[in-house]
Amino acid sequence: MKPGPLASAWRRFGRAVAIFNAATLLLAGQAMAIDADKVPAAKRSASGLHLTAVEAAEMKQGAPGKVLFIDIRTRAEAMYVGMATSVDYLVPFLEFPEVWEWSDASNEFVQLSNTHFVQDVESRLARVGLSKDDAVVLICRSGIRSNHAAGLLAQYGFKRAYTVIDGFEGDTAKDGERKGQRVVNGWKNANQPWSYKLLKDKMYLDDL
Repeated sequence: MKPGPLASAWRRFGRAVAIFNAATLLLAGQAMAIDADKVPAAKRSASGLHLTAVEAAEMKQGAPGKVLFIDIRTRAEAMYVGMATSVDYLVPFLEFPEVWEWSDASNEFVQLSNTHFVQDVESRLARVGLSKDDAVVLICRSGIRSNHAAGLLAQYGFKRAYTVIDGFEGDTAKDGERKGQRVVNGWKNANQPWSYKLLKDKMYLDDL
């Protein structure tokens, strides 16, 4: 039986919605990158893909099932500073050794590379049914570690590894009463959702 005009109209509407949704998913993963020449040199990733914290939040919200959002800070940072609620997993790029050491040269505690970082991200991609062709967004404290991590992933075949250039806590103020404090930008300062409450299934419990 030939469908009536109302049924045909609903089918056309359904097809239009499907096309719109597909386009939205595509744009959410491709149209939010900042030009590399507008990114400070210290935060410029070899992956060539850069986002602000606000853009990262919009990308994740716009296509949650097509974006893997990873916090690459240390477990101590996540525990004491809090974590973005939309992050899928915590996978440290650097971590503190079992016995902490002080560096006079850098005036901070020594951190070691997570030698399993790439494999750890690959395994989490598989958990959520994504591939190296899908968007992977990396966030650290202020965008320094994430730029290196995104570049590393790009070397291992990740096609869309993004770095969040202002990170979770943001950049430090250069002057004024709050000089030296991280109050300029970043996830927290943009009032994006975060919490001190950590969820075990998102945590990094693997041996380093």
